[in-house]
Amino acid sequence: MRYYHNPRCSKSRQALELLRERGHAPELIAYIDTPPDAATLRRLIDKLGLAPRALLRTGEPAYAELGLDDASLSDDALINAMVTHPILIERPIFEHGDRAVIGRPPERVLALL
Repeated sequence: MRYYHNPRCSKSRQALELLRERGHAPELIAYIDTPPDAATLRRLIDKLGLAPRALLRTGEPAYAELGLDDASLSDDALINAMVTHPILIERPIFEHGDRAVIGRPPERVLALL
């Protein structure tokens, strides 16, 4: 089990607490400080069953500054933007086995247990 966590995010803290209350202690990855590389991000996107664009936090200033609303940008360009600017990655992500889920709302993490 891996948990891509931003301790500053209330939803991320809430989802982690739900896991801990049920006796689970996933490996914590503070992805802002230790961003996933492109291969890891691709693996997570595959497990989530999403397009890279769906993992972007569109409300972050970097989203507009980098022009990521451009529909012509390739998946590779979007992934590279998230690797370089991890604040753009939606959070939290809970990975368990061959599946992953975004913990919004926080209770969604329980679906993988």
